[in-house]
Amino acid sequence: MSAVVRQRRPVREQFLPYALPQIGEEEIAEVVDSLRSGWISTGPKVKRFEADFAAYVGTDHAIAVSSCTSGLHIALTALGIGPGDEVIVPTLTFCSTANVVVHLGARPVLVDVNPDGNVALDAIEEAITPRTRAIIPVHFAGQACDLAPIYALALRHGLPVVEDAAHAVGSIYRDQKIGADALGPEGLTRVTVFSFYATKNMTTGEGGMIVTADADLAQQMRLLSLHGMSRDAWKRYTSAGSWYYEVIAAGYKNNMTDIQASLGLHQLRRLDAFIATRQHYAARYDQAFAALPGVSTLARHNDRNHVYHLYVIQLDPSTGIDRAAFTEAMRERKIGTSVHFIPVHLHPFYAHTYGYQRGDLPGAEAIYDRSVSLPLYPLMTEDDLEDVIAAVADLILA
Repeated sequence: MSAVVRQRRPVREQFLPYALPQIGEEEIAEVVDSLRSGWISTGPKVKRFEADFAAYVGTDHAIAVSSCTSGLHIALTALGIGPGDEVIVPTLTFCSTANVVVHLGARPVLVDVNPDGNVALDAIEEAITPRTRAIIPVHFAGQACDLAPIYALALRHGLPVVEDAAHAVGSIYRDQKIGADALGPEGLTRVTVFSFYATKNMTTGEGGMIVTADADLAQQMRLLSLHGMSRDAWKRYTSAGSWYYEVIAAGYKNNMTDIQASLGLHQLRRLDAFIATRQHYAARYDQAFAALPGVSTLARHNDRNHVYHLYVIQLDPSTGIDRAAFTEAMRERKIGTSVHFIPVHLHPFYAHTYGYQRGDLPGAEAIYDRSVSLPLYPLMTEDDLEDVIAAVADLILA
């Protein structure tokens, strides 16, 4: 056993939250500038943020929205998903991925995942029926799905792919960032949606971004994001604008504000540094926990990077470690933890509405039953990191 694992540290004086955003003076100054400008809804800073994000990812079209959830909803609406349709969704995800399908009157067909937490290709293939209208892969924890075979399967069946990249801003697959136009093969209809929620690798407080290579689909999604109006406020209320507009579609109120974009402009510039810190801390966790019996991590892949939105450990039940007792003991040591995720098919609404029950999707259930997510974010210090390592080791070796 290494000296690090044997190390004992006193209980922290202050509670270490599971996640905190890192907001700098540049973000604060930009928000203040927006407040003083008088333009606080969708305006010039949203447009700048969209352009900067498109350049970062490598896409022609980026649409800033109020959340990843709203972005997924808009994408599926623009693709014509509705009553009687089926959409394939991995069960190991936050409920919103499936909820948006329900909101459109369609059925989310929940499928199992691989040991890395990402959707299983054979599960997608087995779930395809004549009613299937889209596939939603989820890039779990910050490591990309193996997209090439998913894209190939979708092309064979003529299905669009809507990627839930809530965890994956900055993730790379085959030398391209998730969301890059270059990732999609010719003929595939593809949309990627990101989250900028407070716990994500970059944040606008709340917010999200839709990206696509499809110009016509992008135009439709932009319309849907703000009531289906032909002109947004920026085009109506500036000196070069006109008050006249037309409602072209029955859209939604899902636009991003300039206040949110003020944060996003600077968070995006710092994103790669944030990711580097997360990767450094994750490597330190890996080193420390490699010596601990009964503790493992989800499968990793050398052909793609990992941006570590989540650092998930797996507790081996054969060692007698109880997850509930472990998380409570961590809280008593003033360290926050979480669990990602309760599989969607185990939530009462989905179990009762669609007849799912425990045992239906065993891969996701096995990950869930053993999972604990540890604090991992740039605002943590090295001392914070060592406190987490020491607490985990104390509990495992007790």
